[in-house]
Amino acid sequence: MTNRFKTFALAGSALAALALAAPLAAQKKAARSAPALTAPPIQFTEWKLANGLTIIAIPDKKTSTVMTSVWYDVGSKNDPEGRSGFAHLFEHILSRKTENMPYNMINRLTEDVGGQRNASTGDDRTNYYEIVPAEYLETMLWTHAERMARPVVDDEVFERERSIVKEELRQRVLAPPYGIMQRYLLAENAYDVLPERRTGIGSIEQLDSATLNDARGFHKAFYGPDTATLIVAGNFDPAKLKALVDKYFAAIPRRANPITTDIATRESRRTKPRVVNGTGPNVPLPAVGAIYQLPPAADADIAALTVLDAVLSTGENSRLYNALVRTGKAVQVSEYFESNQEGGFMSPFAILKGGTSLPEVAGIIAAEMERVRSSGISAAELIEAKNQLLAAALVSRETASGRAFELGEALVSVGDAHAADRKLQAITKVTAADVQRVAKTWLDPQSVVQFTYTQGSGDRSTWANPAPMPRFNTIPPATGEPAKLNPEAQRQAPPPPTAAPAIAQPRIVESKLSNGVRLVAAQTGDVPLATMSVVMPGGTATDPAGKAGLVGFAAEVANKGTPTRTAEQIAAKLESLGASMGASPSPDGVVFSVTAPVANLEQAGAVLADVIRNASYPDAELERERSRAIDSLKVALKDPGTLASMAASRVFYGDAAYGSVATLQTIPAITRADLLAWRASHWHPSTASVIVSGGIAPAKAQQIVGKLFGDWKSNVAAAPRVTNPAGPASAPRTVVVDLPEAGQAAVYVGVRGAPRAGADYYSLVLANSVLGVGSNGRLFEEVRTKRGLSYGAYSALPSRADAPVLNATAQTQNSTADEVVQVILDQFGALGTNPAAEDALQKRRLYLDGALARQIETSNGFNTLVAGLLLQGLPPSESERLPARYAAVTTGATTDVAKRYVTPQAASVVVVGKAADFIDDLRKIRPDVVVIPAAKLDLSRGALMAP
Repeated sequence: MTNRFKTFALAGSALAALALAAPLAAQKKAARSAPALTAPPIQFTEWKLANGLTIIAIPDKKTSTVMTSVWYDVGSKNDPEGRSGFAHLFEHILSRKTENMPYNMINRLTEDVGGQRNASTGDDRTNYYEIVPAEYLETMLWTHAERMARPVVDDEVFERERSIVKEELRQRVLAPPYGIMQRYLLAENAYDVLPERRTGIGSIEQLDSATLNDARGFHKAFYGPDTATLIVAGNFDPAKLKALVDKYFAAIPRRANPITTDIATRESRRTKPRVVNGTGPNVPLPAVGAIYQLPPAADADIAALTVLDAVLSTGENSRLYNALVRTGKAVQVSEYFESNQEGGFMSPFAILKGGTSLPEVAGIIAAEMERVRSSGISAAELIEAKNQLLAAALVSRETASGRAFELGEALVSVGDAHAADRKLQAITKVTAADVQRVAKTWLDPQSVVQFTYTQGSGDRSTWANPAPMPRFNTIPPATGEPAKLNPEAQRQAPPPPTAAPAIAQPRIVESKLSNGVRLVAAQTGDVPLATMSVVMPGGTATDPAGKAGLVGFAAEVANKGTPTRTAEQIAAKLESLGASMGASPSPDGVVFSVTAPVANLEQAGAVLADVIRNASYPDAELERERSRAIDSLKVALKDPGTLASMAASRVFYGDAAYGSVATLQTIPAITRADLLAWRASHWHPSTASVIVSGGIAPAKAQQIVGKLFGDWKSNVAAAPRVTNPAGPASAPRTVVVDLPEAGQAAVYVGVRGAPRAGADYYSLVLANSVLGVGSNGRLFEEVRTKRGLSYGAYSALPSRADAPVLNATAQTQNSTADEVVQVILDQFGALGTNPAAEDALQKRRLYLDGALARQIETSNGFNTLVAGLLLQGLPPSESERLPARYAAVTTGATTDVAKRYVTPQAASVVVVGKAADFIDDLRKIRPDVVVIPAAKLDLSRGALMAP
């Protein structure tokens, strides 16, 4: 199953991008200068055991990690009758307990050695994966064999996981403004008879109706080696892998009474268009779109349809972006492209700009579909789309785990792992005529479903498909005695690790240009892909009074024109090169990055350099962008999690520089002169640093950077850094933002932390990792694992030049918000009074070490790490010392910082949700609580309310 959901909206803030439609001449010029791209094929071996288990091995001796993943040929389409969401629920169940592994032991075996794990369910498949240090390969294979052959499905697992899945549904579907539309309306109306019509996450009602016996029966029916593929990618010896696979998997029997996972049904082509007018309870701006049927994933038309999808919706030079966003008709344009074994759908849709009519935007979408049907695409568009798709493949293949995922998706959707490379080869051969042909076939106006989504009841009847819902298969009841956890003395222990491979870390090379620009270069891989990042101090903490949002605006609108390039020329050039560019404003600085194939890095970097040095903020684009940003902010203010984070900035920093939050009042106050003046003084050669990493040698990186930035000069003095941006610590507060229509409550609890260069920083990092980093943190254990109150509960310690906020967050039912607040406050207190023992702290060190190793395997990850260090006043070489820094922290040091920083008495609390459901109980915990109706919230001041 392939599901691509592309969105052109807000990149990190409420500031979006807007410009004029790209002239064909700009596209042609960009296309002529863009070389054709290729992606190296994925090298792998494949074999099969007698019991039906397929194995795929992808060795990579350059990485220090290994990924083990099992892909089962069972997905949401196999949900039994009356049990939508069941495959996803069972994914949660199978991740938890076996005869030899107590509940959640798999998390400890993974995270405690420096790894990560997860699982996911699609229409066609369910997968379970871990990425761990390579010496733990055998341990992970043992856990997969345990889950395949000896899972325990009992009341403890079933009830806990069902509660968690219901919270996941509330968080992903009911809380976001457009969750119902994306999760329910689209699938319901994309299919008439296929089981994919039912959303994979299910419904509260059908989850509640499920039973433990259903879960046992589902496992017996669908799970076994004969429905599974084991994919191993990373640093391992292939011969040893074969021996280990035989040892742990060869004796597992096939399913005793196999039920086919294949679906024989196919959709008929629709012959009449229809319209669906769905509603939701929390829709700040209306949405409109269309749904078109697609063929099965193995169909010969898929390659050309993939190119068509890219032409329509990939990048800021795409047809839909030009027609809807650049013209100011839409705040956001998106497209689903779902390709499954039995069929799929494509759905372009837009969230409207305030004041724009639904019929007008629906007409524009329909006109764009008809234009490609009747007139086809240009040669320039064809080249651009192919390069974008091939560049995306390079990004996917930068790591062994990325290659494993690509093969896995190809295997489950087409039935052949080689299909991943074949599809890329087919894409290179697609012609403009092919694209027009498939557009005529599949974008048929006589088979389209048009839809709108507006504020309303959210009742299913508003978006229900008029075709009767088919009845789906049932599964036989489970037979035999249920498996049980063995007594501790009888449990088989997991195998120990082997020797760790010796892997050389990327060598960091530093230099400085004559104009003061600092260069940091490192070759982090051999895939021909590289990232160039330009790091400049002066972040959102420099927003002027009354003009919060200026820095984000300056960064995110910078690509909308320079004296020598229009916005459309910038987009066309980058996309023709297979490059992507973005800006990331943070409190301490702004980072611009471009990722491109190595052969095109210099050309893409030239665009990046022009934007940074010469962004001109043309008036027309600026005004369109301002309008779009205001509408986008209205959407953000309806999302509980986003709103809680925005309010927290003011709660913890008041009116200090770090508290800056763009508002509906401050965005209109920003002028073009403000942007130009700020850019000139903050994006300066004397303070800028350039980082280049990926599959490029440092010497080549130095040559390119010297060419692009060596002549950068400025007649304006560089702005000084902001002093004391965190301001004085505020007294603890408890704030509830009442959002009555919220489908879930967002909880945010925090305390002031230590600055990045402070003496307490690393001790606080370890203390925070004990508190709530990953699924072995105390918060996850108490909130999710023990109580099932949230899909996840975590804590974070952002790196800041001045004091950050160590924050704990979770989303939960409105009625249990007070309970989650209490649990988090209790864990804040326990961090100092019940400190982690040395062995527990060592596991947290390993977890942090593993996260670091995975991060620096990608060029973007490496650059992000180094950019943060530079913005916080530390040298790039600090990245090499991180494991030693963690190792030096003692249990006494973590206890000490916990007692001084992380206490319930010092904590402030922000809750956004339906206050009526929890306010009385919350007052018992925090009598100082202040309730502010969302409509009266004033994010421009620390008090959050007008005086």
